[in-house]
Amino acid sequence: MATKCTIKTTSSFFLVLCLTVFTLSCFADPDELQDFCVADLNSTTIVMNGFPCKPMSQVTTEDFFYSGLVNESSTANPFGLGVRPGDVTSFPGLNTFGLSINILDLAPGGIVPLHTHPRATEANLVIKGKVFFGFLTTNNVLHSKVITSGEVSIIPKGLVHFVQNVGKSKAVVVAMFNSQSPGAAGLPFNLFGSTPEIPNDLLAKNFLVDEKLIANIKSKFGN
Repeated sequence: MATKCTIKTTSSFFLVLCLTVFTLSCFADPDELQDFCVADLNSTTIVMNGFPCKPMSQVTTEDFFYSGLVNESSTANPFGLGVRPGDVTSFPGLNTFGLSINILDLAPGGIVPLHTHPRATEANLVIKGKVFFGFLTTNNVLHSKVITSGEVSIIPKGLVHFVQNVGKSKAVVVAMFNSQSPGAAGLPFNLFGSTPEIPNDLLAKNFLVDEKLIANIKSKFGN
């Protein structure tokens, strides 16, 4: 009887183990099953999590090289921020490789507004300037520091963070992500520029201010 019980218990254990491994594998990003998968950004026939592969017959050497990070981006905007994008939508050769790279140009006093990257951890290498980095934990603890050329900061996945050029000259930062499409949810734009709008009374109660102030802030993010 004891032997039968042991066999039954062991079988149940392996059944649960197999189901657990199978479930985890279903929700993990798979490794590449080919050398590469250059994104076909123009495909309209396939809907998937990511991008379908360009046919091998259409892949060229140029798909694996990208010059979009060379030229400085304009900082002529209220934030004093320019971004040179290097994600899969601008560099299709990154498809399935789980990485992307942007270059940030920051005018003196320029900022990257409070935002999150829901799909990636971020590493930032300062190339030029004096830059203030910070992120907030889910316990509302701020971790921040001013760093300069050659120093690196790390921003955990999904946490609210910011960047500010606190130097007297332009700053340049290389931002690297462990996702081909990290996403960026900018808090000011999410809260005050959404479509449809979040009701003013709801925002006023969240921030403990008058609705007129919310309306005034929204007027700056309408476009």
